[in-house]
Amino acid sequence: MSRPEPTFPQYYVGIDVGTASVRAALVDQDGSVVLTAKEPIEIWEPHPDHYVQSSNDIWDKCCHTARRVTQGVDPSRIRGIGFDATCSLVVLDKSFQPLPVNSNGEKDRNVILWMDHRAFGQAERINQTRHRVLQYVGGVMSPEMQPPKLMWLKENLHESCWEKAGHFLDLPDFLSWKATGSLTRSLCTLICKWTYSSETGWDDSFWTTIGLEDLVSDYSKIGVQVSSPGTPLGAGLSSKAAWELGLCEGTAVAASLIDAHAGGLGNTTVAASRAVSLEAAY
Repeated sequence: MSRPEPTFPQYYVGIDVGTASVRAALVDQDGSVVLTAKEPIEIWEPHPDHYVQSSNDIWDKCCHTARRVTQGVDPSRIRGIGFDATCSLVVLDKSFQPLPVNSNGEKDRNVILWMDHRAFGQAERINQTRHRVLQYVGGVMSPEMQPPKLMWLKENLHESCWEKAGHFLDLPDFLSWKATGSLTRSLCTLICKWTYSSETGWDDSFWTTIGLEDLVSDYSKIGVQVSSPGTPLGAGLSSKAAWELGLCEGTAVAASLIDAHAGGLGNTTVAASRAVSLEAAY
């Protein structure tokens, strides 16, 4: 009588980028957390209400934490990786290099942190337009959303940043691009923070109304390919990202989520799991 083939555990890696740290978790095929790791990330405050970070620093910490939680695990057993992050704005030039988001000019400091309120005035001006896209964001535009931050960059760093910029990405989408080379954006980020509509896409009149009409002729700067969260992106991990993360090229990468939304999904999953366990007990 032949013996059954041995089965090997399968794993997944989840990476959560919060305001001040990156956390990674190794999760088994049953959804149990096997190991976690955490690394701090830098925050700079060059001016009052200006909070900036470095996308290079954030990616480096993603790689460090991923390697820590998968140490000793056969990379071929890692079936997929997913990212969530804060709704911070990452700015890259046309060659995908960091562009500074403050007049100080520190090149690597190319992320406007979610809690940066430099664009308060721009948000107020957007709200005064009462444009129809505001219905997608609860009726009021917050300075923590991306359109007012883009306005601020055009009005205050026109030559050093706005004219040189090739790509504006929400941090969750930056991470999935860094992992795969795919510029596909997540519906989660674009709908919640950029005024995108899943039914009609971008609204040309909105961007023209707020003085960012140059985006209308080149939406590739803010996203033309969009996927639902969890959708596999591109061909999976690129060879460069796989080496940096300590994983296999081609490992599946999911379209990302905003961190708060990922937390909500996680809580729902845990609650559902507990409900099933209670039903089984009775």
